[in-house]
Amino acid sequence: MSAPWLAVIGIGEDGVAGLAPAAAALVTTAGLVLGGARHLALAAPLIRGERQSWPSPMTDALPGLLARRGRPTCVLASGDPNWFGVGRLLAAHIDPAEMAVWPAPSAFSLACARLGWSLQDVTALSFCGRPLDAVIPRLQPGRRLLCLSADQGTPAALAKLLDAHGFGPSAVTVLEALGGPQERWRTVSAAGFDLTGIAPLNLVAVALAAAPGRRGLSLAGGLDDALFEHDGQLTKREVRAVTLSSLAPNAGELLWDIGCGSGAIAIEWLLRHPAMAAIAVEAQAERAARAARNALALGAGRLTVVAGPAPQALEGLPAPDAVFIGGGLTATGLVEAAWAGLKPGGRLVANSVTLEGDAVLAAQLARLGGDLTRIGVARLDRIGGLHGFRPAMTVTQWRVAKP
Repeated sequence: MSAPWLAVIGIGEDGVAGLAPAAAALVTTAGLVLGGARHLALAAPLIRGERQSWPSPMTDALPGLLARRGRPTCVLASGDPNWFGVGRLLAAHIDPAEMAVWPAPSAFSLACARLGWSLQDVTALSFCGRPLDAVIPRLQPGRRLLCLSADQGTPAALAKLLDAHGFGPSAVTVLEALGGPQERWRTVSAAGFDLTGIAPLNLVAVALAAAPGRRGLSLAGGLDDALFEHDGQLTKREVRAVTLSSLAPNAGELLWDIGCGSGAIAIEWLLRHPAMAAIAVEAQAERAARAARNALALGAGRLTVVAGPAPQALEGLPAPDAVFIGGGLTATGLVEAAWAGLKPGGRLVANSVTLEGDAVLAAQLARLGGDLTRIGVARLDRIGGLHGFRPAMTVTQWRVAKP
C-alpha cells in the first residue's frame, strides 16, 4: 500500500483532550472506528463514521477489518497499543506499512510517573487473560512490579498470592482510572489487603518485600528438591543443574521432557525466560498430573503435559529445539523418534542410572556422536553419632547436537 489506511490510536482516560490534533483528525475521517465500548465512549465527540465494538473473541473482527483494506479505518486502544495491547494482534495480520500507530502514555508510564519509579527498573506484567501464577518467578525481594489487572478482583487475588509465597510485607498500590478525572491510588500491605470499591480499570504496583526467613525462587538452575512434589522420580538438584546447562536453553525455544516424572527439568527450563515453551511427556497419569501441579506452584503453568507412553506420545507434537530423556530410555525406538523430531541444530540430552540405560547411550554415542559424562554426587549424612558422605546413584549423561 502506498499509504497507511489503518490508524491505531491509543486513547487515555482523558479522552479526546489527550489526543494530538493529527490523531483526532484520523478518528474523525475514518469510515469505521473499532474499539472497546469504553474507547468508543471516550472518542464519541470525534466519531463521524460507523462505530463497532470488539466481538469476543476479538479475532472475529479481523475478516471485516481486512475487507476494508485501502479505506480509512480507525482502531482505538488503551494507552500504547503495542504494549500488552491490540497492536500485537493487528501486526500479525497487517503489514506495519499499512498502519499509522499513535500511542498514548501507557498505564505503566503513568504509574511510574505517580510513584516516582523508573520504568526501566520495573517488571511489567499483564493478567488480562493470563494466569496469576506468572508472577511467582518474579518474586524477588527489593524488586518492583507493575501488573495490569483483569478486573476489580485481581488486586485482592494478587495480594493473597503474595502473602502465601512469603511476600506479605510487600507494599501493594492499586491505581485506578489513571490519567482521567476519576483517578485514585491507594497503598496497603499484601498481608493486610483490605481495599474495597476498586474500579474494574486498575493497575497494581508492588514493591516486593519478603517476610523474615523467606525469599523468592533462586535464579540459578537446580532449585531445591523440596520445592517439587514427587514420588522419588525426581532429577536431583545437582544433576538437574548440570542437565539444564547441557540443554543450553535460549529464549523462545521449545523443550520435550520425555519421561518427565515430577516435571522438574521442564519447569526449570520454563523459568529461564518468559518466552520458553515446554512439553512434558509422562506415561503414568498420576505423575503427569503431579508435574502439572508442580508447574502451577512454581509459576510455570504454561507447561503442556502429555500423558502417554513415548515414543507413541511424541507423534504430532511440534518440533523441539531441545530434548531431554529422563525416563523410558530403553523403550524401543524412543531415542530414534526423539532424534527424528528434533530440529536441526537442536540438542538432545539423556540421563541414565542403569546398566541397560548406559548400554543404550553407548550405542547411540557410536551411532550419532556427542559425548558421555559421569555425574557423581555424595551428600553428608549421619552414621550413628558421626558423619560421612553417602553417594547417590551415579548418572551417565549423553549430550549430542543435531547437525
